[in-house]
Amino acid sequence: MSHQDRHDVIVIGAGASGLAAATALHAVGRDVVSLEARDRIGGRLLSVSTPHTGRALDLGATWFWDGEERVRTLTERSGIETFDQHLTGDTMLQESTGVRRLTGNLIDVPSRRFANGSMSIVGALAVELPGESLRLNTPVTAIHPDGNGGLAVFTPAGPLHAEHVVLAVPPALALERIDFGDTLPADLQRLARSTPVWMGAVAKVVARYSSAFWREEGLAGAAFSRTGPLQEIHDMSGAGGEPAALFGFAHARAVGPGFEEAVTDQLARLFGPTAATPAALHVQDWSADRWTAPSTVQHLADYSLFGHRLYQRPALDGRLHWAPTETATDHAGHVEGALSAGERAARAVLAASNGADIHSSSVTTASR
Repeated sequence: MSHQDRHDVIVIGAGASGLAAATALHAVGRDVVSLEARDRIGGRLLSVSTPHTGRALDLGATWFWDGEERVRTLTERSGIETFDQHLTGDTMLQESTGVRRLTGNLIDVPSRRFANGSMSIVGALAVELPGESLRLNTPVTAIHPDGNGGLAVFTPAGPLHAEHVVLAVPPALALERIDFGDTLPADLQRLARSTPVWMGAVAKVVARYSSAFWREEGLAGAAFSRTGPLQEIHDMSGAGGEPAALFGFAHARAVGPGFEEAVTDQLARLFGPTAATPAALHVQDWSADRWTAPSTVQHLADYSLFGHRLYQRPALDGRLHWAPTETATDHAGHVEGALSAGERAARAVLAASNGADIHSSSVTTASR
């Protein structure tokens, strides 16, 4: 075994939670390597560029809210531009009997957005890591005790070894894609296989336009629909209305032949004929993303399992630590929850490896 094969900590997944854990551990001197199956960082934070320099649109996580201090502090520390979600205007309601206009914005609440997309968050974390510590296109196929008091992590490029492993991918996906042998307790296996994947069963659709024409009609860009395909629609325009965009959520099972035409027809019924011809239409079906959703994703619906007590306990003799947003005890499913879970995993690694105070601020993303 070469020296490069062994590390203090291996983090699996380079989304917000995995990078939060990796940067916190690197900051206190741990030898960390981050493995990411995709060819990009970010996980369910996915932004697409627009013709407007420094302005991107989000196909994954979009907002953060008051009280989510980890995100706020990270944006301020990193110089990430944010702005208020547009709220002004009326709401449209689509029913089987037709379309109605309702007074006021009945969907959106005060929140903040990332001017250059939510991927700016993970970019700010990744830049704090040594380049060689982040390995893309590296899926993990198995995790087993290595017989030397650590864990062996198997990849197509060969095995790596570490004292601790931080697992920052959805639990149900981890149990489907990674071979743990018979090492995980039965109750933990049942829990992980049953835990929903946040956004895993939805498709997000973003329609970009040349202008936010709906605002000129006194509309907020907000809509409910009981007929679909989009069930909930929001204004996704950038600061000052540029780039102009609407986005909506659909059940992933609705995606198929004719879906895009059905979406633009629906937008036209709600917001007028101009909405039928967006400059660009992006469809992100998260259920079809092999590194997000397990095959069972459509059947996982018990969100009370988020933040379950078993996820707070390291497994495999205290060496395997859970870190995806689904395991957070606060703000689960949000970017804030991902950062919180990643920090918790980092604290647990330090507590197990050197007796550090599990509440030490030295591994808190918001305080560095």
